[in-house]
Amino acid sequence: MVLQNVVNVFILGCGFMLIFTSFQTLGNIEQTIIDSIKQDVPTFSGDGYTSLAIIYAALSLSNWVTPSTLSAIGPRLAMVIGAITYCLFIACFFFPHVALLYASSVVLGAGAALIWTGQGMYLSQCSNNETISRNSGVFWALLQMSMFFGNLLVFFTFQGKTHIDEETRTIVFSVLIVVGILGTIMLACLRHPATDHNAPIELTQVVRPKEAFINAIRLFKTKRMMLLCITFVYTGLSLSFFSGVYGSSIGFTNAIGTSAKQLVGLNGVFIGIGEVLGGVAFGLLGSKITSRYGRDPVVIVGVVIHLVSYFLIYINLPNVAPFGNTDEVSYIKPPNSIVAMLCSFLLGCGDACFNTQCYSMLGGVFNKQPAEAFSIFKFTQSVAAAASFIYSLHFGLHVQLLILVIVGIVGTVSFCLVEFSVKKHQAEIETNREK
Repeated sequence: MVLQNVVNVFILGCGFMLIFTSFQTLGNIEQTIIDSIKQDVPTFSGDGYTSLAIIYAALSLSNWVTPSTLSAIGPRLAMVIGAITYCLFIACFFFPHVALLYASSVVLGAGAALIWTGQGMYLSQCSNNETISRNSGVFWALLQMSMFFGNLLVFFTFQGKTHIDEETRTIVFSVLIVVGILGTIMLACLRHPATDHNAPIELTQVVRPKEAFINAIRLFKTKRMMLLCITFVYTGLSLSFFSGVYGSSIGFTNAIGTSAKQLVGLNGVFIGIGEVLGGVAFGLLGSKITSRYGRDPVVIVGVVIHLVSYFLIYINLPNVAPFGNTDEVSYIKPPNSIVAMLCSFLLGCGDACFNTQCYSMLGGVFNKQPAEAFSIFKFTQSVAAAASFIYSLHFGLHVQLLILVIVGIVGTVSFCLVEFSVKKHQAEIETNREK
């Protein structure tokens, strides 16, 4: 184990924690914030779901060129450029204008492709087959701590408010952009990965931009990657649901009481708690489970946790909750805030199960082509997230939950099929070595 690479992973995780303290907090409250801006600025007609859909659509398209870009500029510079676009997006909320909102969403989508593909490539370069699960868990746990700080700020600043006034919005945006800048500085301080003799030799090879693009297309067509893409689609759908739709649904449910808007921030905190605990349990401590039993048990646990949360959301929140303020209720009358926060925790915990194992799979099984593999992951995930934000404008909560249930089950089965294939291949290699 190379100490420098451990430090690199820690700095990487802290940098992402700060940047996504800004962005995930904003994404969680964007629809709620925009609803208040519309009341103060009647000429503003922007939509939070549309903005998020544009971000993920631009991210998905940009992922096809990021392997070529990374082969030219490297993962560290790519991550810094990507981080700057997150800061620019937050800054646009100081000047509410529809064109500026959607234009900055496009820029952020392109930047997100750089930062996430760069992160995947850099994490792979700092890892080997023995450390990839641990490093993925460390990174994921640090990243998801971002859900705490920004959302706690929202919880206290939104306290007792049914309308988020301009002064409150300015305070939140100012804090978020400063935190985002600090995260960008941390990424700029990343050092080159130390040489690890146990790491695959292919990670040090230089690939020309055109060749990187062709390799990504070829990898996308393989059987294993096609199956994994179903799982990636599910992670995108669940991401858009818990990061944008679910929090807004809580805030729009008037029957919860005057604390409904305040709970939007607390929802993010509980998602973060679930993400961190899930990352530690199934990323760090779970490495012993995956080394003995494989990655599939963790993913199966994740889908069961999500199915339980979907059922509780179904009986707790009204079907029309994603569309705006409503007095309607569901089966639990009135809606229970404790159940709502429990669901937030379960959503985060289940998401950590899926993502830590996807990172482990990509960094371990596809370690010869890390940039291409992580680009395909983010492309597929982003297409699904964009589609989810689009249909969230038209489908009620119940239909959205049904889609998540179906795709979640199918995605789990497809992941298990790939894991079984990997286990069989590894067993054959061991048998041949014994001979």
